[in-house]
Amino acid sequence: MNITIHYAFLPHTDAEAALGFYRDVLGFEVRNDVGYEDLRWITVGPAGQQGTSIVLHPPAVDPGLTDEERHTVLDLIGKGAHTPITLATDDLDGLFERLRAAGAEVVQEPVDQDYGVRDCAFRDPTGNIIRVNQLV
Repeated sequence: MNITIHYAFLPHTDAEAALGFYRDVLGFEVRNDVGYEDLRWITVGPAGQQGTSIVLHPPAVDPGLTDEERHTVLDLIGKGAHTPITLATDDLDGLFERLRAAGAEVVQEPVDQDYGVRDCAFRDPTGNIIRVNQLV
């Protein structure tokens, strides 16, 4: 039996800003772009890795949420405390410089962690925390 991670979900509060970040800055390919009324779901992923994708989705659209719950979710997203994700690269310093040059909000510069990982962190346009590990 083979089990893989097929989709991870991250909220977006501005579809065009998210698309610009994941497509133009990170270099992900757009795999699907679906709209419904004034909502938009965008599926992106690394080129050549068709089996793994991120679905950028509108947050807190579940009709079962109260206005207070919806507000809480949006507050958590804005603080970067809702849905973090970790990516990996074979050139952490190069990717970090590309992200900084593109204006991404830096949370942590590349550093060797005590637990054996070299990583950095930044926020996407919605505020989601994106950590990046150096592949060894």
